[in-house]
Amino acid sequence: MLNEMGGMRVQATSPSLGAASVRIQGMRGRYTRFLSDGLPLYGSQPGGLGLLQIPPMDLGQVEVIKGVASALYGAGAMGGVVNLLSRRPGEEPEREVLINQSTLGATDGVLWLSSPVSESWGVTFLGGGHWQHQTDVDGDGWADLAHYERAVARPRFFWDDGAGQSLFVTVGTTMENRAGGTQPDATRPDSLLSYRESLDTRRFDVGALWQTVRGRSVVTARGTTARQSHDHLFGEIVERDRHDTGFAEVTLRRSTGRHTWVSGVAVEQDGYIATDLPQFSYAHTTPGVFIQDDIDVLPWLALSLSGRLDHHSEYGWFLSPRVSSLFRSGNWATRLSAGTGFSGTTPLTEETEVAGLTRLTLDGALRAERGRSASIDITRTLGRFALTTMLFRSHIANPVHVERSTYTLRNLLEPTTNRGMELLGTVRQAPFAITTSYTYVQARESVDGIRYDVAHTPRHNFGLVG
Repeated sequence: MLNEMGGMRVQATSPSLGAASVRIQGMRGRYTRFLSDGLPLYGSQPGGLGLLQIPPMDLGQVEVIKGVASALYGAGAMGGVVNLLSRRPGEEPEREVLINQSTLGATDGVLWLSSPVSESWGVTFLGGGHWQHQTDVDGDGWADLAHYERAVARPRFFWDDGAGQSLFVTVGTTMENRAGGTQPDATRPDSLLSYRESLDTRRFDVGALWQTVRGRSVVTARGTTARQSHDHLFGEIVERDRHDTGFAEVTLRRSTGRHTWVSGVAVEQDGYIATDLPQFSYAHTTPGVFIQDDIDVLPWLALSLSGRLDHHSEYGWFLSPRVSSLFRSGNWATRLSAGTGFSGTTPLTEETEVAGLTRLTLDGALRAERGRSASIDITRTLGRFALTTMLFRSHIANPVHVERSTYTLRNLLEPTTNRGMELLGTVRQAPFAITTSYTYVQARESVDGIRYDVAHTPRHNFGLVG
């Protein structure tokens, strides 16, 4: 589904285990911030298997913010934000069961339940069991599809008193064992050509969101905590780790005349314990304050001004401003936006997720990555038809790079740049809709003075969905 959205690409990152991350407008997957119902339940991992472990059966809507979004969402949102909104319980109980079987050995069983408990309370439950047989499609001795067995459970609780107060609580757990690499060969159990890789994941998270309305003001408090443990096998090397994340935020939103403003305070914790490689362990705490003002200047002009000040326990202070303007005239709409952001650098990247940390070396102290982006889009609506054209450009200073020949992690001296355009056309005639999209991306990075195209980033991408 994300692949069908303009400027979005789900990119495979691990050929052995089938991990994937989401790239927005050519930006690496570690710059994309994933939220669930507005809560950062998935922490700040660089993507990986987490994306594939989320059953979509309870999905109600997806919201995407493209470009730097650190002004409201803090570190780790330099590429953009993807917010997965779950389905809410209706007035009547609902039961849905999905059974899936593929010719390549995949089996899925998913159950989704929804029920009102009382006038104020409702509950949903998502449970899934998933299994994939290790499959070598082309017969070259390498598993094209890794084996996995996964169980997922997530209940959600909703409360609304009808007078402006609401509460949302979610609890989730995931257990998965995954194995890939070369196919087992009973005739050559000690073959030097064999390479086995496996990853056992145990994950648990809790999140809550409380909101109350007082006149023209809305107070919101949200918080999450998550723990994820990995046992990773790379051939003969075992790497065990634990990732703990925490988040808390309180915001106040109020409307006054032409202004609608939001202010808040937040704190985020990110702790990584590498059991077998303690030199790569870290613990980061990042408190921050932010404010945003949406102004209806004229009937045809709206402005949004936002800024955030964070203090990263490892890299210091960061100021992240953002400005956006919206012009409307008849069937035309134009939006311009620009902003800056940052990302606290860690040894966890798409490359180290694939090959592990045992052989990794650091070329000096790491520096935080800093980003800025700008975009302009124009939309024309004619009855059932709408066409949007967007131009975008982003710039990442101090980008983290893994030198493959020496397996060394370092910051590059020159920035990574992305620029391109998106074309999106839609035609809607109920109950049908057709969407066509074209994206052009030029992503370049400079390594030791030589300019390269960023790997796994296609220049041209065309899609047609009916």
